[in-house]
Amino acid sequence: LHAQCSQRLWSPRMDLCHVPTTREKGWYLALMAPNIKGPNYAWLDPSRLYCHPQGLQDCVADLLRPFQGDPIDMVAGIDAMGFILGAAAAAVLRKGFLAIRKAGHLCVQTLTQPYTDYSGREKVMEVRTDAISPGLRILIVDQWVETGGTMRAAIRLVEQLGGRSVLSPPLPCPAGIAAICIEDSEGGRWIRERYKCAHCVPPGLQPRFDRHQ
Repeated sequence: LHAQCSQRLWSPRMDLCHVPTTREKGWYLALMAPNIKGPNYAWLDPSRLYCHPQGLQDCVADLLRPFQGDPIDMVAGIDAMGFILGAAAAAVLRKGFLAIRKAGHLCVQTLTQPYTDYSGREKVMEVRTDAISPGLRILIVDQWVETGGTMRAAIRLVEQLGGRSVLSPPLPCPAGIAAICIEDSEGGRWIRERYKCAHCVPPGLQPRFDRHQ
């Protein structure tokens, strides 16, 4: 898989028809493109993966596999690339989809949460207040968890809206966290220690992803 990733990451074109004979977990990671725009951007671009029909299907299936049999009431995706995987996961699960937005885009009553993203920029996230009720189990999906700041802000919003109830003990909320990669950063470890998580990186490749290699 490592050799396949190395070869395909630097391929100028992608073959949308090619599907490996043996589709091991994470085979589609080789479809991702390397960053060519500098340190203010993510080091890998998974959007090329989403163009591959089987790659996208297998990626979503791997993200949902750890939650088979778990009660999930809704899927939430984080602005913006988390919308792709989150909406796809919601369609597979036949559940509703909640968009967690960057502040300023929603024209309804919202709850906001400041955060610092992976590039160190200060931002604000918001979610509508009428979609989550106490006890709902929400699967939160994003494309990538690097420092964990964005995901932790989304978790905070979900828990503020639906994870607390003074009338009766609520079910754990969120139900889980899913991303293509959850890096072994301080923030990534904080999330892994507290929530059920799913990601797509095989154990043998995780150290290289953590070192951005």
